Amino acid sequence: MQLPETLAGFQQFWSQRDQPHRLSGVWRFHELLPFASADQIVTLGEGQTILQQADWVAQFVGIQPAGLYLQYEGMNPSGSFKDNGMTAAFTHARSIGATQAACASTGNTSASLAMYCAVTRAMKALVFIGSGKIAYGKLAQALDYGALTVQISGDFDDAMQRVQQVCSELNIYLVNSINPFRLEGQKTIMFRVLEGLGWEVPDWIVVPGGNLGNSSAFGKAFAELHQLGLIDRIPRLAVVNSAGADTLDVLYNQRQLRWNEGQFDATVIDDYYQELDAAGKKASTIASAIEINRPVNLAKCLRALDTCDGVVISVDDQQIMDAKAQVGAGGIGCEPASAASVAGARLLRQAGTIAPSDRVVCILTGHLLKDPTATVAYHTTDQDQFNSVLGSRGVKRAAYANRAVSVPNELAEIIKAIRLYS
Repeated sequence: MQLPETLAGFQQFWSQRDQPHRLSGVWRFHELLPFASADQIVTLGEGQTILQQADWVAQFVGIQPAGLYLQYEGMNPSGSFKDNGMTAAFTHARSIGATQAACASTGNTSASLAMYCAVTRAMKALVFIGSGKIAYGKLAQALDYGALTVQISGDFDDAMQRVQQVCSELNIYLVNSINPFRLEGQKTIMFRVLEGLGWEVPDWIVVPGGNLGNSSAFGKAFAELHQLGLIDRIPRLAVVNSAGADTLDVLYNQRQLRWNEGQFDATVIDDYYQELDAAGKKASTIASAIEINRPVNLAKCLRALDTCDGVVISVDDQQIMDAKAQVGAGGIGCEPASAASVAGARLLRQAGTIAPSDRVVCILTGHLLKDPTATVAYHTTDQDQFNSVLGSRGVKRAAYANRAVSVPNELAEIIKAIRLYS
């Protein structure tokens, strides 16, 4: 494979869409993912996602018009960014003859894994989830696609520990983002961002932080592109935790944990995890996709933050749900965790870290229908429903709610209501 001399050279591969791997928004950049030959690639056409200029959201964040973009990964086949990494992991798994694949999941990984297993018929899927820790929009996918779903007593961190033990004991292929091939596939999200910007580098990439696979992959992508001479500068990276799952924020901002050329102080991490255990503290947030206290890619994320002169910030569930409503009002629906990027960008703008003239890309990691329960609760007129779903998470109000209007079944009253609220 010959690497194009410029990133713009990758546009030539759009004309090769009769080849399955060129139809994929991941494998269209095959020359930057040289670990697999074309005949080994497992693809479902993932990565055909869009970079959307979002002036409505820019106003909410405090960015000048034409300055804020949303990279919408909800358009992937399983409805989340996970397919970018799963196609790469499955390709590697196929090359080594794996027959079973497993993951721990808050929902999106399990949906993607189960989908690839079901469609390709290449492997059997095994999914570990925590008790009560998965949105129905995601659980429905794993069940419908035929995965063996094991629900354990505990949260994602517990499930992650057990799935690693099971995979080691039974020689099952693990597809969580601890798998390096997952991160290789997720790098291509940044390639498509650059493509959407006419191959120009933005000032900021803002991404939700859960298991920290995306942030790790993005930092690696930009480091490699810069080393290859395909970009002349590296954007800054902002990783946004939920306040209810803020391990990275605590370690990075409060305890000053840094990459330090790979010699980071692991005792800082160990001491913090021991404190979590002693306090019995579990992750808790409406943003279930990032409800993780022990991110497996923590060290790699520290490297990415170092590479990209990064920052870390936390947002609470109120800020997440308000940002989510603003994203939706602009015509792109996302799950709560996705909106953490927009909420984080807004706080960074208010703090002056992001300038109003900066060009900012917020990553929307998953589709609106991944967690419709949270969306309906935010917009509902039923106070009990609001309280049961969101009030328990600290969400006190729905500042941008679009509530249904209740009227009698009479034409005059219906017309009156339409005129009143239009």
